[in-house]
This record gives sequence, C-alpha cells and structure tokens, in this order.
Amino acid sequence: MMTIHTASLPAHEGRGQDRWAAVTNGLIVLDGASSFTPAVINAERFVDELIADLSQRLPADQESLCVILGRSINAVASKLQLKPGHSPSSTVLILRKSSENIDLLLLGDSTALVKTTYHDEPHRITDTRLAAVAPEYHDKYRSRLRTGSGYDNTHRALLRSLQEEQLAARNTPGGYWIAEADPSAAEHAIVQSFPIDTVEWCILATDGAQRPVDHLGIPWERIAEMTDDQLAEQLQELQEWESRNDPSGALLPRAKVHDDKLIAVWKPCRVTHRQRP
Repeated sequence: MMTIHTASLPAHEGRGQDRWAAVTNGLIVLDGASSFTPAVINAERFVDELIADLSQRLPADQESLCVILGRSINAVASKLQLKPGHSPSSTVLILRKSSENIDLLLLGDSTALVKTTYHDEPHRITDTRLAAVAPEYHDKYRSRLRTGSGYDNTHRALLRSLQEEQLAARNTPGGYWIAEADPSAAEHAIVQSFPIDTVEWCILATDGAQRPVDHLGIPWERIAEMTDDQLAEQLQELQEWESRNDPSGALLPRAKVHDDKLIAVWKPCRVTHRQRP
C-alpha cells in the first residue's frame, strides 16, 4: 500500500512535456524535451508513449529497473521509428516498491529526495552529467543573466551553442545519458535502493520545480506533507514568483522564464497492529 500526491503545471498553454503515472508497485515521472533537430514526432507524443509503456512494464516485469527502462525505450523507438540524435528525449525517474526495498532509477537532470529514519536530512539523488556538458556556455549565460541582460538575442545564441554541444554528447561515454532512441542509455542510469521499513517518504521532482524550490529555501519536508491541492498551489506560487520577481532570470539564472513543473510525493502506508486487551 502507498499514498501518492502530485501536481504539475505547464510553462505555457497546453499539457506541457512533464508526465507522471502511478502503478500498483511504484511511480514514474518524465520530463520531456523537444529534439534539437527536425524530428518526426514532438516531445509530447514521445513522453506519452514512454510513460504508457513503462506503466505496463513496471508492475509486470521483475527485471532490474535498467532492463525495464531499456525495453521501454526500445519499444517506443521502434514504434515511432526514432533515430538517435534526431528524436525528442526525456529524463526518467522511477520508484519501485518491493516487499523489502524502495528502488529508485534516475536518468537526466530530475531529482529524487528520500527521507529515511536513520538520517536527519533527506537523501538527494540527482544525475549531474547533463549539467557537466559544456560548462563554459552554462557559466556564460548564467553570468549574463545575473547582470540583468535578460533573455535577449545573445542569450538565445548561447543556448543554441549549448544545445549543439549537448547533442554531440548525448548518450556517449564521457557525455550524458537520456531516454531517447538508444535503449543502451538505460544501462547508465543511476540506481539506488533503500530498505522499505526505513523510508518515510520520497519526492520526485522535475527541474522546473526543484530549482525554484531550492532557490527560495522551501523545505522539502514541508512539500512532503502537502495534498494535491496544496502542491498545485505551491507550483502556481513558484510560477508567479518567476513572473513577478524574476522575469529576467537575474535572481535564479535559468534557460527560460518558465519551465514545466511537476512534483510527486510518495509515502508507504504503514500497517499497525493493535494488541487485544
């Protein structure tokens, strides 16, 4: 048994490219991204297909999470006739509950936080490999934003250069790994397990939500206690802060004013046994 509370907020009109799904034994969160080159399909279709396939495999497949993800990437790439380097992509967060463990898989720059009984602070698990690609472009566009340059033509040119470097490094040794058209990327996912009886809660968050939460110093322990409605209100407040307090990205340098935001909170349902008088 488990309880799940979630909320998502697209950056603009439409559904956005963040997705989540709850299954009998876990939780899946995706953060899609459009192809850097002309693609056959858009990112929305890709994440819809990937989360649908993962939602079927996760409860039925006893293999490792890396194997399950690889099979899903292969199935979706085959169905949509995707080609590496010319396809949408997505970060992946998977939580799977077994009788003994909570298993987590991360691929891409989303974040998982796990609160355990044996540690005061939540464990933070993040795949930092994408952020390590072409750091000079990251540093330059963020430095410009801090000085008040805003989202001007130079900023957009820097992002294009960064994206070119990221495309060259995608799913390559020494680069970064992401769900796209190459199923072998799943072999390079970050996987971590926790004894289930030590886990108090888990939070899965896409970077569009995680970064402003951290920047504003909102405790994740507070996030963990929120209902669906409270999470939705929190995401709306983050988006309003970006629009009202930081429309030029000077306080929290980021690629664009708004990004899709998604937070999912997972908790085990503890069974308590009453003693008979």
